Amino acid sequence: MRWNPEVTVAAIVEIDGRFLMVEERMGDRLVLNQPAGHLEDRETLLEAAVRETREETAWRFHPEALVGVYLWRSPVTERSFLRVAFCGTVDDHQPKLPLDDGIVRTLWMSYEQLLAQPARLRSPLVARCLDDFRRGARQPLESIASLGLDDAMHVDAVVSL
Repeated sequence: MRWNPEVTVAAIVEIDGRFLMVEERMGDRLVLNQPAGHLEDRETLLEAAVRETREETAWRFHPEALVGVYLWRSPVTERSFLRVAFCGTVDDHQPKLPLDDGIVRTLWMSYEQLLAQPARLRSPLVARCLDDFRRGARQPLESIASLGLDDAMHVDAVVSL
């Protein structure tokens, strides 16, 4: 059986001690998450983080650093997720933009407010990403590479497709 974790991105934004979060419908529950979503075909990880943040919050995200890469398997669905979390800033809020399906609203919440509601976090990755961000985990964006076909053609390698 072939194992394929789902690649997702997340954006961590903090302003004045509050984090940009989304409240989203997951089945019959309302859960809290960072702006996050799936990597789409032919999209870089950074492009996905910018797109997902705009679609879910109506804010434009400017990634500044990589916070971490996380592998998690849901004990309920047994689906695996490879999450790449970035931190950065936002600007150019467009409040009239429709938000993605399932997103109820955008919130700015303190770390304490989030931890006071652990059962509402979409997954353990939400708290883990915030903990790593708060402890100063940062890697330069240059540590994230995307090789397009043109770039790959100039690299000596054996590729089996």
